[in-house]
Amino acid sequence: MAVSVEGLTSAIKGRVVDPAGADYDESRALYNAMIDKRPAAIAYCTDEADVAAALRYGVEHGLRIAVRGGGHNGGGLGSVDDGLVIDLSQMNAIEVDAGAKMARVGGGALLKDVLEATHQEGLTVPVGIIGTTGVGGLTLGGGVGHLTRGLGLTIDNLVAATVVLADGSIVQTDSEREPDLFWALRGGGGNFGVVTSFSFRCHPVTTVLAGPVMYDIGDAAEVLAWYRDFLPAAPDELSGFFLFASVPPAPPFPEELHLRKVCGIAWTQVGEEESAALRDARSFGTPLLDGIAPVPLPAWNTAFDGLYPPGDQWYWRGEFVREISDEAIAVHAEFGPAMPTWKSTMHLYAIDGAASRVANDATAWSYRDAVWAGVFAGVDPDPANAGAIRDWSRAYSDAIKPHAMGGGYVNFHMDEPDRVRGMYGANYDRLAGIKAQYDPDNVFNVNQNIAPAA
Repeated sequence: MAVSVEGLTSAIKGRVVDPAGADYDESRALYNAMIDKRPAAIAYCTDEADVAAALRYGVEHGLRIAVRGGGHNGGGLGSVDDGLVIDLSQMNAIEVDAGAKMARVGGGALLKDVLEATHQEGLTVPVGIIGTTGVGGLTLGGGVGHLTRGLGLTIDNLVAATVVLADGSIVQTDSEREPDLFWALRGGGGNFGVVTSFSFRCHPVTTVLAGPVMYDIGDAAEVLAWYRDFLPAAPDELSGFFLFASVPPAPPFPEELHLRKVCGIAWTQVGEEESAALRDARSFGTPLLDGIAPVPLPAWNTAFDGLYPPGDQWYWRGEFVREISDEAIAVHAEFGPAMPTWKSTMHLYAIDGAASRVANDATAWSYRDAVWAGVFAGVDPDPANAGAIRDWSRAYSDAIKPHAMGGGYVNFHMDEPDRVRGMYGANYDRLAGIKAQYDPDNVFNVNQNIAPAA
């Protein structure tokens, strides 16, 4: 049944797309093509006032509301059937104050644009590893990436935000103003309002020594056993995520390795001079390939963009891991080689170091005692393989669960409501209380949803 959105066009300055629009299918498309939603309207808001007006319209007309930044959310939670999508892509301005080492970033900006703008000033913000990801979704979930061990999560570098609340009011928040809201935004996953602007602390990083060191997949148990001991003892300046992957069938990878299933570590070290720790890491085992080279940080942070364009089928799950036991290694050695498609992958991101020196209750992210964030991602362009990638991701994650901390990173999940409490861990009850204060009617429910405390 068609839902009428008459009057929305005159309520906001930005463009409104509804099912009658010629570009409706293009506008509603999400990064994960496994998710096919048909909203009643998509409102391309141009500023905070637009967001507030669209929100008020949606609430008054009883529409469920989704908020979309980059549209990368695995579970498709940036859209909603028969509801209103508030799209922030037009609100993507980035201002860098090099002297203050600060960046002010619009809620609709993409990671690649932030990295480029800060890089021009000799600075960076630690973010995720796919440049087409939206800053908003990544940040509100926490923000894990190449620089987490040295510079913390993305939320550890967030110093202020502008938020449009459920009632349409606009507030500024930081550690002094609306401190409960600021606490909740840092890991609370979009439950508390529409963040239209983020202010980040920047760091003087321009070049990294980075790239994959790949090994035969039969060496997985040996490589993982070495990695689990080596990395936590290494200096924070060195990071690397363990991965199972297939070698992409394209340059710069040598043709004889194309599509070969491998295990490996994607290493990142700040600066161009190789540290003793990185030299030590590169000397381990018998690599098939050592791709480490000096590279501008934005280039490394967007290196996987071409491999994972919008429109693939995705099914992913996440787990937090404190220790990689021998039993867990056996599970990895079983499931990694069984990747069902060449784009499917498993990563273990290191989230110790700087990220672990923040208290579990200092922000909404409640897994500071985790050492790794694991993601199990089945990926393929062909919808015919959707079942295979889903089954592998689920079976792998279920098999690891006994060796993990429970929960899993908010940004690494499909729409699985029964897993939500675990995602927020020990901070769930406080988040539910703040939700009751800022969004008592649960207007923002198209997310990994926290119900308002009664």
